[in-house]
Amino acid sequence: MPRGKKIIIETEVEDSVVDRFRSIDVDEIKKDRDETEEGLSSSIAGVFKAAQDLYKQKAGEEELEGKHDLYSVRSAYDYLKDKGVFISFRAFGGRIERGTIPFVKVGRKRYIPKAVLNDITDTKSEFYTVKEAYNTYKKFNPKINFRAFIGRIEKGSVPSVKFGTRRLVPKDAVEALTHISENYYSVSEAIKVLHKNGIKIKRNAFERRLDRGRIPHSKVGGRRFIHEEVLDELVGKEVSLRKE
Repeated sequence: MPRGKKIIIETEVEDSVVDRFRSIDVDEIKKDRDETEEGLSSSIAGVFKAAQDLYKQKAGEEELEGKHDLYSVRSAYDYLKDKGVFISFRAFGGRIERGTIPFVKVGRKRYIPKAVLNDITDTKSEFYTVKEAYNTYKKFNPKINFRAFIGRIEKGSVPSVKFGTRRLVPKDAVEALTHISENYYSVSEAIKVLHKNGIKIKRNAFERRLDRGRIPHSKVGGRRFIHEEVLDELVGKEVSLRKE
């Protein structure tokens, strides 16, 4: 009997972080976003009409902001900053100019409804920009470069969504990727550990064990990963067999 068949891995891994990654439904996120944007459009239209009526009555800026939760560009920037959304004022103004941040124009001035600002803060709490996602992940996987990370997004192994012109990555996805980097081995890494411990096995043979379920593993983003506890048990049992 081949030696591999004598080894039964008893370690069972239940990982809620990986489960959350698998439950990310990009289509559902897009659907929710469409509903959010529809609600914002209706809200902005209502606010705009009321603000125009006040403007005709020569209402001042304080009254516009106080009665209808409208913020001037500077006030909106300060509001976001207080909520932990850090962006340069120039970049913020650029987004308004390009229309990626909706606004209403009352007289000659632009105002951003509070609903829009709250949507920005909510999005910030749930998603990373691609660059932010990469920088967070790179802390735990320094070998990956930005181009390779972009490639994973394009292939769909790292889930992402597009809000307007911006592509965003769910924070749950990045949390799972960093968690895997800390607690799991890729197939290549696992084979290196085995070789380091004097266990000679070819990649094809190792992957056959994975295919047959003899080595428990998790599949994330199309790639297979072996938990460190599973690999520790495998190494220990392989070394013990060598001594028999």
